[in-house]
Amino acid sequence: MARIGIIIGSTRPGRNGAAVGQWVYDVASQRTDAEFELVDLLDYKLPHLDEIYPPSMGQYQQPHTLEWANKIASFDGFIMVTPEYNHSTSGALKNAIDFLYSEWTNKAIGFVSYGSVGGTRAVEHLRLIAGELMMADVRSQVALSLFTDFENFSVFKPNEHQQAALTTTLDQVVAWSKALAPLRNK
Repeated sequence: MARIGIIIGSTRPGRNGAAVGQWVYDVASQRTDAEFELVDLLDYKLPHLDEIYPPSMGQYQQPHTLEWANKIASFDGFIMVTPEYNHSTSGALKNAIDFLYSEWTNKAIGFVSYGSVGGTRAVEHLRLIAGELMMADVRSQVALSLFTDFENFSVFKPNEHQQAALTTTLDQVVAWSKALAPLRNK
């Protein structure tokens, strides 16, 4: 069975990402076609990238990198929950991605974003990064507006149509995660 990590990509105090990530997990955990796990970047305490060798060499030296690598390697695909900060993703998520290489490759990735315009610009940047990491980004995404899916910009209350968008995104990530299995098992 495919294992899908749902990564909360914000570490900011008062973040909306924890509520959004929990919603994604609650919806996903009702499914029987994959296993889902919520992964919170706050639990990994990654400093700014501090490895001597490029991640593509796979010669990780730091204990925090090894812990992060083992967690990411355990998944077949991902849903990244990202805020949009200054037309891009969070620095914490970008840094966490940059720590690793082969642990990301040949895996599917989908996005749930939030921001004043639904976080779509953050996802566009993440799609470019995913391409470099040889990840298969799925077409569907969930774009949550701070104006319509949050009360007072901080209490998460997704509109009903967001559930259908999430279901489609999950369908695509699970299908592509399974389809890419032969590439990961080489």
